[in-house]
Amino acid sequence: MEKPRPASPAPIRAVLFDAYGTLFDVYSVALLAEQLFPGQGQALSVLWRDKQIEYTRLVTTSNGGAHYQPFWELTRAGLRYACKRLGLILTAEREEKLMNQYRHLSAFPEAREVLQALKDRGIVTGILSNGDPAMLAAAVRSAGLQGLLDPVISVDGIRKYKTDPAAYALGPQATGLEARQIAFVSCNSWDALAATWYGYQTLWVNRYQLPFEELGTQPDDTGSSLRDVLGLPGLGTPA
Repeated sequence: MEKPRPASPAPIRAVLFDAYGTLFDVYSVALLAEQLFPGQGQALSVLWRDKQIEYTRLVTTSNGGAHYQPFWELTRAGLRYACKRLGLILTAEREEKLMNQYRHLSAFPEAREVLQALKDRGIVTGILSNGDPAMLAAAVRSAGLQGLLDPVISVDGIRKYKTDPAAYALGPQATGLEARQIAFVSCNSWDALAATWYGYQTLWVNRYQLPFEELGTQPDDTGSSLRDVLGLPGLGTPA
């Protein structure tokens, strides 16, 4: 049974962000994909992302996690599948170009200012992501966000991907805070939903004006960009 949500939010002491799709624009690979496969770049980037997420769920829920692979390898597998599905010839050179692009995704333009504003308020800011540690380190470095994200939490250590509750439990373990003292921010509706079920205060960043999941639970807050984090009730007003 879902735990009842409190009438008023607890003060937020940390904000944890999903990485891919939330801080880093996973569809920015579409530009390179379009250069390599004219007319198919957008379709490839969307199918690649969908298959990547599907594989995380498959390896987490099957055979007690015996088929776990790091996120980097699932990303590569998703790319190969998407190209086969679309009838695209993925040479070794094209594969490495696209994978390298995924390692150096663009951050959304408001990310730095939002993270800095939270830091200025004394709020812990970090990442809780399916990405493996090397991927996350490269993405943070490439986006120029070093020093603004600590902790950077990867599920790789437990070999279970979101939406497994053990993945969300890493946030309280890393920060020493209760889940209700942490805001979890995701652009992925399934991620925001599972984090809400876990007990975080949640913000769904609905960048693409999509409907939320129809499973009877809503996130605590919904916005359209990362800037909406700064208006969360539990943060109070800036000093």
